[in-house]
Amino acid sequence: MTQELIAELTIDEVGAKGDGVATLEGAKVYVPYVLPGEHVRIAHDGEHTRLEAVLEPAPDREDTIACAHFGTCGGCAMQHWKADAYLEWKRAMVENALQMKGIDVAVQQCLPCAPSTRRRIVFAAMRTKKTVRYGFFERGSHNLVDVKQCPVMAPELEAAMPKIASLIAPGLTRKGQASVQVTMTKTGLDVDVTGGKNELDVTLRQILAEGAAQADLARLSWEGDIVAERRTPTLNFGGVDVALPPGAFLQATRESEALMVKLVTEGVGEATNIVDLFAGCGTFSLSLARRAHVYALEGANAQCKALEQAVRRNGPAVGLKPFEVEHRDLARRPLPAELLNKYDAVVIDPPRAGAAPQMTELARSKVPTIVSVSCNPATFARDARHLLDGGYVLEKVTPLDQFLWSPHVELVGVFKKG
Repeated sequence: MTQELIAELTIDEVGAKGDGVATLEGAKVYVPYVLPGEHVRIAHDGEHTRLEAVLEPAPDREDTIACAHFGTCGGCAMQHWKADAYLEWKRAMVENALQMKGIDVAVQQCLPCAPSTRRRIVFAAMRTKKTVRYGFFERGSHNLVDVKQCPVMAPELEAAMPKIASLIAPGLTRKGQASVQVTMTKTGLDVDVTGGKNELDVTLRQILAEGAAQADLARLSWEGDIVAERRTPTLNFGGVDVALPPGAFLQATRESEALMVKLVTEGVGEATNIVDLFAGCGTFSLSLARRAHVYALEGANAQCKALEQAVRRNGPAVGLKPFEVEHRDLARRPLPAELLNKYDAVVIDPPRAGAAPQMTELARSKVPTIVSVSCNPATFARDARHLLDGGYVLEKVTPLDQFLWSPHVELVGVFKKG
């Protein structure tokens, strides 16, 4: 067993993953739950660093921690930071990512996220000999923290966790941990389980369906297979009700989604012919279609079908403009510049890895306006470099703290052809 080195040091900065960065014996070490400038005592085993004590706290250290599980549960990393300084760190993180790609632009203030607003959570569950364990993983491990209270998620989700864990127990195994995604919808909770028993026999399906009814779930899915659907899980985007497929992409909070829709709508300006790339179930395109023709492309077939059906069934009632939907893998088959040139604005919301092939085509295009939504400053900066090299100007970048007390940040950037 490696002997731990106990040392005192000063934190230089907080890195992109939320850990403090310091120097120990000429090498960088990463210390959790600290702030820039703090003098701390740490234990280091050559690979991992543990915070032992904060000897001289920074003025921005938060006196009141919001959650009793903070420091054990791996869900939050930043509750010890006062709000203003924490939001400035997120803003600066976006600015630094851009500067590393040679992009000098003023980044707007980071828009805050309120506690108790997360409408989707993913928790882990497993069976033991006597009970079911459920909750979130400890920091850097696969050990479960039995979370009873969470200031991030909506109260309805917090209250539902134990009964959902109980009802799915017959379908769990003692060999592994299942992943349980729970989403708040207009019609009730939508629960999607992966990692439980691979096959459900008739008896087990009946037990799970009865449990879903007793818990008043809108839907219970198991490995993508619908076990029970008492009400179709539905969300409203731009005034249009959309039936969500199991596991469909969704912004984490309604409030942040509304802010992003506002920023995207302002970004496209008076455009009347818009392409929405990586459109999902219509988060942006359905709002834009209230006043513009929209061509929406999405790689997940189930989400395409849900969007197409929503437009056909519910679009006329709200006066949507002409709306086209295409199922297309934009990573393998990016929309070429020649087709993009037919439109006066593009909205793109790629996955965390970004969209380098599609950005290459956008950089070649003559589209007047591009609005890019991203959850990863590094890949946003990489893709932005493609656009700037193609003659675009990055006019505005607005970060949003959609993922409260985590190092993750959402952002919206507006590009104009120079």
